[in-house]
Amino acid sequence: MTTSARISTELTPGQLAGRSGVAVSALHFYEREGLIRSRRTEGNQRRYPRETLRWVAFIRVSQRVGIPLSEIRAALETLPEGRTPGRQEWANLSERWRRDLDLRIAQLIRLRDDLTNCIGCGCLSLDRCALANPRDKLGEFGPGPRLLAVEPDRRDRRGPVEDGRDVGERAEVRNGRSR
Repeated sequence: MTTSARISTELTPGQLAGRSGVAVSALHFYEREGLIRSRRTEGNQRRYPRETLRWVAFIRVSQRVGIPLSEIRAALETLPEGRTPGRQEWANLSERWRRDLDLRIAQLIRLRDDLTNCIGCGCLSLDRCALANPRDKLGEFGPGPRLLAVEPDRRDRRGPVEDGRDVGERAEVRNGRSR
């Protein structure tokens, strides 16, 4: 590879930071954590392949939605090494997270829509709590906000809700679907 080709396909830490919106120190952290890779020049300076921009964008967005670095790392490890991942490889990675992301979206929708109502946390501070959770009956089904929780495979532990449907059914009805 010629020097001129290397300049157009590789980025310095400053260039990568400027284009990605991530601090150079964050890039170094991502590299120490095994999330991105660089090569060293003869002068021991880091150079990142241009496709690292996509990796950093993926890492940032994943972190923003609450995905732990360990899961991000595991996902990135499924991508090919030594070449730019193609559309299908990114699609496969996305599919791995589809269920988890759908659950996170459902949790955010429930938080947005239901936070002004009783959430089954046991505080009994809202007038609606007396109807939805009389005498904190939902506490018998476990800790936390029983009416706000979106937890896979745990519907049986969430307890009853005011209209006789479980939490998942309520969300589907609210979103225009019914079972």
